[in-house]
Amino acid sequence: MALTMRLHISPCPNDTFIFHALIHGLVDTEGLDFDVRFDDIEALNCAAIERDGEEDVIKISYAALPEVAGAFRLLDSGSALGHGNGPLLVSRRAIGAEEWREARVGIPGERTTANRLLSLLFPEAIRKRAMLFSEIAPAVAAGELEAGVLIHEGRFTYAAQGLQLVADLGELWERRTGLPIPLGGIVLHRRHGAEMAERVARVIRRSIEYAQAHPEASAEFVRTHAQELEAEVRQKHISYFVNDYSLSLGAAGLEAVLRLTALDRSVLL
Repeated sequence: MALTMRLHISPCPNDTFIFHALIHGLVDTEGLDFDVRFDDIEALNCAAIERDGEEDVIKISYAALPEVAGAFRLLDSGSALGHGNGPLLVSRRAIGAEEWREARVGIPGERTTANRLLSLLFPEAIRKRAMLFSEIAPAVAAGELEAGVLIHEGRFTYAAQGLQLVADLGELWERRTGLPIPLGGIVLHRRHGAEMAERVARVIRRSIEYAQAHPEASAEFVRTHAQELEAEVRQKHISYFVNDYSLSLGAAGLEAVLRLTALDRSVLL
């Protein structure tokens, strides 16, 4: 009898690309069925933090990992890490150093890695407004905000809205640490145990390998759930956020997670 796992991920192209095959039974799921629902990343973070016990497998921002590590175990597969793919800080005009304390800055959630990086790299930016990630660029373009931190599809489309790049927060992180930028990871509730964590990670890895070998299979599923419908943007999103670190964190990926979260390695086991 199959065991049903409640899977809670974002509708963004990297997640739908990664999980398409396992959701639709196109790979060996080792007796697991996945009941999927989709949410914005900050809603996912809140679900993991505030509704402990309702989720089995869930996507979170790495910045939220310290708050959920007691209840959830980090999986080796399914993460979004990499080089040159971090959040972007944008504005309509150049902002002087003395202006940042008064500048209104849109962020895609208090618990997101984007906000964590902004706090680390632009500590003077303190007037933050948490909002849905897809609403940030339009709000900056309309003059409701002086600046905004863009993730997901927004990082590829901001120039078309008349915005300019202030800083690539991922590039600044890489320059400071020499490590890939850890954006989001997949966690499993600890009630399932370490053996189940390895099992789910294997299934996710298998799903990624299938998606990479058969990209056309997930194309409609990805398109249906994407906020940005242009095929070129969806493909850029996948190529930026699905990579070798998605298959396995590896030593460098794990070190980056530990550096960002200030967690001890033993806490994640």
